[in-house]
Parts: sequence; structure tokens; C-alpha cells
Amino acid sequence: MKSGKLYKRMNLTIFTLVMVFLYIPIIILIIFSFNDSKIVAGWQGFTVKYYLQLFENQQIKQAFQNTMLIAILSTLFSTILGVLAALGLENKRFTGRKVMNALIYVPLIMPDILMGVSLALMFNFLRVGTGMATVLIAHITFCVSYTTIVVQSRLQGFDYSLVEAAMDLGAKPWLIFWKVKFPLMIPGIIAGALLAFTLSIDDFIITFFTSGRGFDTLPIYVEGAIRRGTITTINALSTLMIGFTLFLVAITKRVRNLLLR
Repeated sequence: MKSGKLYKRMNLTIFTLVMVFLYIPIIILIIFSFNDSKIVAGWQGFTVKYYLQLFENQQIKQAFQNTMLIAILSTLFSTILGVLAALGLENKRFTGRKVMNALIYVPLIMPDILMGVSLALMFNFLRVGTGMATVLIAHITFCVSYTTIVVQSRLQGFDYSLVEAAMDLGAKPWLIFWKVKFPLMIPGIIAGALLAFTLSIDDFIITFFTSGRGFDTLPIYVEGAIRRGTITTINALSTLMIGFTLFLVAITKRVRNLLLR
């Protein structure tokens, strides 16, 4: 009995330490975003001026617009391609199924720096000017693997007796897909799209190699701002991004609950 209680206490202690290790830096970042000091050397007083400066900074606004545009477009295209790829790979009579499955996993295991360099070399070989188009292509390239795998996992648990029942009732293939199969795929599609959206917003290395000059996303801008020493504004920006992420999580959970009812 005592050993059981000791085991539970140890688990609780380890869990608490892990949570502290993970979230203390985030909490410190949020606190110091309100610090009235140009350098993070100590607490100098409470202020919201860096948030006001953030909304007045045109470079940050442009970087944010670029980030959201790339994230939305790459999510849209990678989700469509991922759904089509998952449906195609579902056919076991497809002769190249194993090879295609292996290729889908390559971007997941390939280091980001290697993928970024290879894409940059490809664009240079094709004499394509770097900018928004090349960043979008790069993001679709690595996001489509994640969306495909997530949708595939949803299809693996699909109850095909529903399809057979619809066929017995005389439903046409396209009607079976849109009325039976697609609604059950929606949670997987949403999960894959959200994962792609998060990865696109967060990406730095691949974007760095494919963006060129004149097209900055938020991660690129943040890296440059930190090198210039303007970390106080970046703390405020990071705090807002954390709040935005939590908002997306809450909305996603709400939508998921509505779909599963």
C-alpha cells in the first residue's frame, strides 16, 4: 500500500517537474512582455507600450500578413492534395502504393535544413526568383505529407459496412462518397489542416532558404529582430501569438465536439 502511494507521488513529482520545465520559459516571456525595459536584465516596471509599438510597426504587420497568407494557401492546397493522396493510396490494387507511401514519409524524416537547401538549389537550377511563390511551394511540399498521413489514419478506422449498405440501397458511388464517406472523414481532414496551418506558421529554416530578400514571414522577422536586439517587441509579439494559438485550440475543440455529436 505504501509502495503504491510512493509510486503515485513520484509520478506526480516527475509530471510537475516536466510541466515546470516546459512552461516556465513561456510564463517568463509573457511576464517580461510587460517589462518597462529595453533589455531583459531585470524588472523595471509595468508597461504596455511595447504592445502599442507592435501595432504601429509596419514591418511586423507586413510579416504577419505574409505569414497568414502563406499558411492559409499552403493549408488549403496541402489538405486537398493530402485527401486525394490518401484516397488514392487506399486502393490496395494500386501497384505503386508501397513506393508512394514511403515517399510520403520522406519529408517527415528529412532534416529541415536539408530540405530547405535542396529546394533552394532546385529553384536556382530552374532560375525561379525566390519570393512568395517559392515559399508557398516549399510549405505545400512538407505540409502535404502530414495531411496525407492524418487522413490515412482516419480512413484506416473507416467502417466500410456503411458503404456496402449504401450500395445495397442503390446509391451511386459519388453519392456514397459525399453522403457517407466524406462526412466521416471530416474530423481527420480538419486535424490535418490544423496541423499543416501550425507547421506553416512556425516554419523558419525552410522559409529562410526559399524566401529570398524582400519577403519576410514572422519567424524570419523575429530572427532578424533578435539579432538587432529588439527583443522587447518580440516578447509582446510572442505573447499575442501564444494567445492566438490557444484561441485556435479552443475553436478546434469546439468544432470537433460539434462534428462528433
